[in-house]
Amino acid sequence: MATKFDVSSEKGLMAFNGYMGSRSYCEGFQFSSADSEVFAKCAGLPDVKRAPHAYRWYVHIAALNGVRGLSAGGAAPAAKAAPAKAAKADKKKDKKEKKKEEPKKKEEEDDDFDVFGDDDEEESEEPKETRAEMLERLKKEANERLSKKLANQRTLVGIEIKPFDTEQDLKALWTRIVSGEVEGTCPPGIKWGEMCHLVEVAFGIKKIVTNFSMGTNDSADDIIEAITNLEDEVQSVEMTGMNVL
Repeated sequence: MATKFDVSSEKGLMAFNGYMGSRSYCEGFQFSSADSEVFAKCAGLPDVKRAPHAYRWYVHIAALNGVRGLSAGGAAPAAKAAPAKAAKADKKKDKKEKKKEEPKKKEEEDDDFDVFGDDDEEESEEPKETRAEMLERLKKEANERLSKKLANQRTLVGIEIKPFDTEQDLKALWTRIVSGEVEGTCPPGIKWGEMCHLVEVAFGIKKIVTNFSMGTNDSADDIIEAITNLEDEVQSVEMTGMNVL
């Protein structure tokens, strides 16, 4: 899993870069909480030359989360420190200029003073969001979007129902199951297909091939168990497929 990489370190970031070489997201084929978790661990924008795959992923996830102001190519190199002597001279020069500007600055402040003005201007400024608060907010928003998507997700389940003998009326049996006449086959989240197929098994015996869709809170095992409870009519029930819609 991508969350195992320590992307805050150089070694971990390079390993993560290799992992993302053939991927768009940390897990699966869509944005998930794993992307938010790894994004939160990153110390900053990866170097595009040293870690191009990690850089591509980071910029993409930042865009999904609404993060702006990223600097391309990684962090800028630190400026070289000025010689001590030159720094000391600049300090003295700044001190002299500051003394000259103080009287002028005071006059400008006096001119700008408004007796009837509102002094709540500075207090009205909203506190800036810290990096930790921003990452926590983005993670929370991503989880909320994922939860909302999963809540609306449905799964298509294919099943085969085998009877005991050739005399069984399979169409009538299927109608009873999908109409809710059989207890437990039609809970609120289940929607049966509009038709079924009768497929030859052997020796004249046929089986019912049909499907139903269900929500994330429903259980295919419960439906299969409810049909299997028809011991006098049903020999076995087998799940043949399960696909997310």
